[in-house]
Amino acid sequence: MGHRLSRIYTRTGDKGTTGLGDGSRTDKNSLRVEAFGSVDELNSVIGMLATHELPEAVTCELVEIQNDLFDIGGELCIPGHSVVTDKQVERLEHMLDTLNEDLQPLKEFILPGGTPAAAVCHLARTVCRRAERRVVGLAREESISEPGLRYLNRLSDLLFVMARSLNRAAGVDDVLWQRGKNT
Repeated sequence: MGHRLSRIYTRTGDKGTTGLGDGSRTDKNSLRVEAFGSVDELNSVIGMLATHELPEAVTCELVEIQNDLFDIGGELCIPGHSVVTDKQVERLEHMLDTLNEDLQPLKEFILPGGTPAAAVCHLARTVCRRAERRVVGLAREESISEPGLRYLNRLSDLLFVMARSLNRAAGVDDVLWQRGKNT
């Protein structure tokens, strides 16, 4: 492993730039920093979700996801770097298929909610979608790892199904959207 920070503040970012993993500097509001910052935020929300009482398989998967998100952040922080593979995307797809097997098909849109864990899962899903949008924006300007982008797309799907699965496991119905309820 590379060197570790022994001092947290460096003062090098005081003028609005930050260092990338390859030693170069960029503006803190650049597309690249927005992208890896959103992935970091997603990782934090996944960490919040993992603090809930969850089925062991879900908890284990969340730890794997957090490690994968750190890898994606690393890819984004080091231009040209690639770590995430299609194997990680396939792992998400397998978990998605496994969780979805026991769910009833949706006939209506659902609202974020149900159990506290499912609500946090929905929050993670929306942060994941934003992170994906930021990475797509960066990909329009610079070359990035395609598996990382596919991973984020699949992860948001998994988080949606995971929220439904957590509600089902707790015996709580999904919150269904009701068109024009308050009109």
